Amino acid sequence: MASQLPAFPRAVFTVLEPVSLVGGFLGPFVDADWFVASQLPVAAPGYDDNARLVALQLGNAYGLLFLLGVAVLYTTTELRVVRNYLVALWIADISHVGVTCWTLGYERAVDVGSWNAVTWGNVGFTTFLCLTRTAYLLGLFGPDRQQAPPATKKKA
Repeated sequence: MASQLPAFPRAVFTVLEPVSLVGGFLGPFVDADWFVASQLPVAAPGYDDNARLVALQLGNAYGLLFLLGVAVLYTTTELRVVRNYLVALWIADISHVGVTCWTLGYERAVDVGSWNAVTWGNVGFTTFLCLTRTAYLLGLFGPDRQQAPPATKKKA
């Protein structure tokens, strides 16, 4: 069904976003301490098992989002399901960026020059995804392609 989406949102939602979700999944599994440390600057490193567990659970959630996205975008034949999926992600994008900026605090949130790669992913890339979803849902990329009706067999 994703083939019915206009080209740009199709590329973003079926290629770019799944690749980023795999990255979000792998980050904590490759190095949980690095992943925890990359969220917010702290005075002294030293993370306990609780922080590692939360990081691994977050990585697992990214893996789940990847699997759900692939399942919805590549298997459904209902454009309405795809649109509802994108609305749910749009809402999650807003809360994700909001919570991240709230936790960063005003000074760090607006100091874009000091953002690390994780902050760029959490704020920058998620904002890009949210804006792309907004533009798609508003129809700014043009109409979805209509699915061809199923071919019928002719009786001989």
